[in-house]
Amino acid sequence: MAAAVEGPELEAAAAAGDASEDADAGSRARPFLGGNRLSLDLYPGGCQRLLHLCVQQPLQLLQVEFLRLSTHEDPQLLEATLAQLPQSLSCLRSLVLKGGQRRDTLGACLRGALTTLPAGLSGLAHLAHLDLSFNSLETLPACVLRMRDLGALLLSHNCLSELPEALGALPALTFLAVTHNRLQTLPPALGALSTLQRLDLSQNLLDTLPPEIGGLGSLLELNLASNRLQSLPASLVGLRSLRLLVLHSNLLASVPAGLARLPLLTRLDLRDNQLRDLPPELLDAPFVCLQGNPLGEASPDVPSSPVAALIPEMPRLFLTSDLDSFPVTPRGCSVTLACGVRLQFPAGATATPITIRYRLLLPEPGLVPLGPHDALLSHVLELQPHGVAFQQDVGLWLLFTPPRARRCREVVVRTRNDNSWGDLETHLEEEAPQRLWAHCQAPHFSWFLVVSRPVSNACLVPPEGTLLCSSGHPGVKVIFPPGATEEPRQVSMQVVRMAGRELQALLGEPEAAVSPLLCLSQSGPPSFLRPVTVQLPLPSGITGLSLDRSRLHLLYWAPPAVTWDDITAQVVLELTHLYARFQVTHFSWYWLWYTTKNCVGGLARKAWERLRLHRVNLIALQRRRDPEQVLLQCLPRNKVDATLRRLLERYRGPEPSDTVEMFEGEEFFAAFERGIDVDADRPDCVEGRICFVFYSHLKNVKEVYVTTTLDREAQAVRGQVSFYRGTVPVQVPEEAEAARQRKGADALWMATLPIKLPRLRSSEEPRRRAGLSLAPLNLGDAETGFLTQSNLLSVAGRLGPDWPTVALHLGVSYRELQRIRHEFRDDLDGQIRHMLFSWAERQAGQPGAVGLLVQALEQSDRQDVAEEVRAVLELGCRKYQDGIRRTGLAPKDPALPGSSAPQPPEPAQA
Repeated sequence: MAAAVEGPELEAAAAAGDASEDADAGSRARPFLGGNRLSLDLYPGGCQRLLHLCVQQPLQLLQVEFLRLSTHEDPQLLEATLAQLPQSLSCLRSLVLKGGQRRDTLGACLRGALTTLPAGLSGLAHLAHLDLSFNSLETLPACVLRMRDLGALLLSHNCLSELPEALGALPALTFLAVTHNRLQTLPPALGALSTLQRLDLSQNLLDTLPPEIGGLGSLLELNLASNRLQSLPASLVGLRSLRLLVLHSNLLASVPAGLARLPLLTRLDLRDNQLRDLPPELLDAPFVCLQGNPLGEASPDVPSSPVAALIPEMPRLFLTSDLDSFPVTPRGCSVTLACGVRLQFPAGATATPITIRYRLLLPEPGLVPLGPHDALLSHVLELQPHGVAFQQDVGLWLLFTPPRARRCREVVVRTRNDNSWGDLETHLEEEAPQRLWAHCQAPHFSWFLVVSRPVSNACLVPPEGTLLCSSGHPGVKVIFPPGATEEPRQVSMQVVRMAGRELQALLGEPEAAVSPLLCLSQSGPPSFLRPVTVQLPLPSGITGLSLDRSRLHLLYWAPPAVTWDDITAQVVLELTHLYARFQVTHFSWYWLWYTTKNCVGGLARKAWERLRLHRVNLIALQRRRDPEQVLLQCLPRNKVDATLRRLLERYRGPEPSDTVEMFEGEEFFAAFERGIDVDADRPDCVEGRICFVFYSHLKNVKEVYVTTTLDREAQAVRGQVSFYRGTVPVQVPEEAEAARQRKGADALWMATLPIKLPRLRSSEEPRRRAGLSLAPLNLGDAETGFLTQSNLLSVAGRLGPDWPTVALHLGVSYRELQRIRHEFRDDLDGQIRHMLFSWAERQAGQPGAVGLLVQALEQSDRQDVAEEVRAVLELGCRKYQDGIRRTGLAPKDPALPGSSAPQPPEPAQA
């Protein structure tokens, strides 16, 4: 007997199990019948197949406890089929009658045809789980109210405007989901569901709650997000078992103070409401989320006219990962994207409706402008149309993981305006200890990224003069005398510290010391009309009374120069007990050194590089179940042990490389050597070399499939992967030449790690080398991009045992899946390739085929392959744009900085 239903839905993967054969039945529907499960929801003609089984009455049908059936059927046929269930499947415990398997031209899920249920279904005496989601129900069928053993009832994505009072009479109900409906009120009898543990009423039109809801004594989770609630009943404080309460995206102006005293509550989500004042116990509670509320702000004025009072509320949009655009009207809207981005368009931001497009780009040096001491904290968000002028600033929130080192550093949102990059005024909002929102006002649409930088202080210098002080280092000051400038100009200051022990280790001098490193920049003419006084603290441990002036050096660096210049003899250093003052007429980098060394400029360059270097280790691991799948990663030294503990359950390989040092944004590549090569074309692969860009706060990881031309039947192949600095050279050196280059004084080689492909059994080699004799094809269209046959082979080589789940999500019938298994038995690669290419041939010329493939991969938990497909499409677009630009046919309307206008993509041959 199967275990009782635990969750709101059964696992979709149950449909991919091996079907049991009943020798007595001989039915064409029998392959869908496996054990006590009957899954017909992913296949056309499910009702006909079920009726055929009911007529034949195989013995196994009497044992079925779990039935899944699509409601995208003829309504009369669907009703006739459901009427047979009480007699033919009397032991049924779980019944899933869902729509949503089909989509419209915009990709939205279509509702099923189900509008009611036969009265006889109440005869299913053992039914404990009923899922009627994605249908067209306007009222709850009466038979549901007589199912006394029902424990889970799912009614999401229907057209329900109310729930019946009799719903409170279901004695065993523990889970109720009625999301994405049209509920405006709730019946008071809902409070009589004494066994209810989880209640989800999000995405409805509720403006009030009945006080009786406080009688749900067993309730653990309550979700009321995205409704129109303006207040909450005081009875909510009686939900003593409540652990999770979700109230975000409502119109709440207040909440009961007693919620903070619920003994088991671990999360209270109040984001995006109208809360201006909260009791102290809620403000201080660590489990309360309050982002997006006008806390502390004055109440808005009363509308000046009745018309103002009738202005509709701002729409709220929650976009899934398969959407890349959304509409904005003059009413404004609040938008939450699946990629960790929120946008707030105030009412009146645009005078006419407009469609906003977005995409999240992988960072690369040409798209990520970083200063010498900056660190990238996010991917790059692009919002289009570029340069659109809004009548009010748009609020933008970007989610990121905070850096560990935060002293004297700040987080800002960086954006591109015209041909230059600038930082926006940014405020941080904490969602969780390791999840922060960077909030700014976007004056235009362009590219946005989150950056950590040294604290920057800025001011506007008037002709009368002013004083600029560092907020992180109070001893650092710049004094502008009157007359230093004729017109006001903007100046900014950044200060960076260097630990004394690092300098002493570098110089081998225990008494060496340096001041904070000062960077000054300005707008306007390069020089000031009168000298500006700069004050720096003396190097740590040095005072004006004890120092030896011959050992004190003032160093100056002006980019793009390579070395630092010692300008001590060119300025007048005024020393006090703690500070040194000097005058300059133009701005750049300044640094005070105290050392016995004479030639300090070259040492300063090395010390400055040391400030910017990150110590990392390189790893190369092979998947235990598939040694041809290699994981390459560059890790900060402090994260290596924890990462390896997590990975070594699925991967194995050598110890990490020795520690190497890398700059933020530095490019490097991995080269497979000694008979090992990359198995398929990739957008980040150049002549078998895998390209990387190191960002200290992002995951520098890639999974690569490798192959060999050597004979693996004779013996195992012992190859290696080497890591080199820089981009892949135009002329890729041979392995012998590369080995000689590792020994040079300026070698770019960083590490070499072994890769071993085990010896093949004699029966495996023909299977691995067997190809497909299919006509060349390009999957996709100009709107979503193309995948070539080579790209599809690469995808097929990565699916492995997950291919049946992917096939079902692609719409491949279970019967065809079983036929492929039988035809290519003992040949996993043949099964995968035949499935994928057969599906691709059927999709030829169909719009959105590539999008379906990406969606199926994501639904099958193969995000790694889905991301690689997206990268292939992006590379195809980029190569097409480059070709157009080289021929001079493209107008100058860049889609990326330095690129030409977007054009339809070509097939990607990455």
